[in-house]
Amino acid sequence: MANHPEPNTPFLMRPFPALRPTAQSAEAVAAPPYDVLTSAEARRLAADRPWSFLHVSKAEIDLPEDIDVHAPEVYAKAAENLQAMLRAGVLIREAAPCYYIYRVSMGDHVQTGVVGGGSVAAYDQNRIRRHEFTRPDKEDDRVRQIDAVNAQTGPVFLVHRPDAAIVAVIARQTARPPELDVPWDRGGDNDVRHQLWVVDQPDDIAALSAAFNAMDALYIADGHHRSAAASRVAAARRAAHPEAGPEAPWNAFLVVSFPEDEVQILDYNRVVRDLAGRDEQAFLAEVGRAFDIRPCDGPAKPDQAHHFGMYLGGQWYRLTPRDALPPASDPVARLDISLLADRLLEPVLGITDPRTDTRIDFIGGIRGMAELERRVDSGEMAVAFALFPTRMADLLAVADAGEVMPPKSTWFEPKLADGMASLPLD
Repeated sequence: MANHPEPNTPFLMRPFPALRPTAQSAEAVAAPPYDVLTSAEARRLAADRPWSFLHVSKAEIDLPEDIDVHAPEVYAKAAENLQAMLRAGVLIREAAPCYYIYRVSMGDHVQTGVVGGGSVAAYDQNRIRRHEFTRPDKEDDRVRQIDAVNAQTGPVFLVHRPDAAIVAVIARQTARPPELDVPWDRGGDNDVRHQLWVVDQPDDIAALSAAFNAMDALYIADGHHRSAAASRVAAARRAAHPEAGPEAPWNAFLVVSFPEDEVQILDYNRVVRDLAGRDEQAFLAEVGRAFDIRPCDGPAKPDQAHHFGMYLGGQWYRLTPRDALPPASDPVARLDISLLADRLLEPVLGITDPRTDTRIDFIGGIRGMAELERRVDSGEMAVAFALFPTRMADLLAVADAGEVMPPKSTWFEPKLADGMASLPLD
């Protein structure tokens, strides 16, 4: 049985006065997440967009191309650019704490969530639950960014279990036109629309706070480094300002929480550079010890969990494990990512640490099966593996067990935009 939070435990989410674009500037400001673009890609995208939020999230684009992206000048430039956007009225600050309804659409897929201030204390106590390890260098980068701009500018993507009270507020708010409406032309079915409604009515603010704060937990889908950095910033500021109470702005971090049944996880596939010294026939024989292998005519895109596709030498194969699956009591071992790693990538190809092994690469499902074929047919890679998408129920089970998923387990689409709302820390 779930243990409901005691009245004196931290809030899970609260309203905040956002920094956000005006309706007129939203399309000029909204930008892809900082961590899905290289510096060169960001320079190209922002070249004719002086108010793009990339000038804040990836401020190296306004400095010489050879600059270290972690140089102090980069963070100082980000702060300068943010202040310039505020002075110009491109960004405004909400007059009072609010929630925000954020709807993002891609093709036929629509998900609608709530933007708020997630509790740093709840994160520290694992009521905002994680499922990935973080890297210190990436945490350091976000800490410096947050400190420099004095705001949380990159939203953490959360999921929550469906709640009728939250659904009711969202329905009331979205019955009117949004304050911000940003279409992104990504080509074909990948076109994305970002919309934002400001929730400033006291009754709806109270209803959202009550609904979220009664929950046992929220779950990080994407944004582990941003969450960890927010915790570090809050700890440092509490130490520097012991007189500040729990209402201090740095005790919250920027989150968008979506209901778990609306979130879309795509497959996250693997390509490997060589066959560990084997020829194709020897490799197939080794794989056949752990998997049933069946050739197929077209791309072997898995249509259920625990089935895999493999592309080798211009031929697709379907793979299914020969041995029984791990028990349900071990939610990490049962993941398809783990099965592939434990039964093929490590014993056959010698890939023991996919975080550091340069022989393996990862391809988000948004790029399709053709990208797997291209990487192998080009000679760059020797073999590709297509996986069934990690299920949300599996992610929640791992997080609830206090376990950690293997790297590159989930690819969420559509991505959230940077710049739609930021959480100031003053």
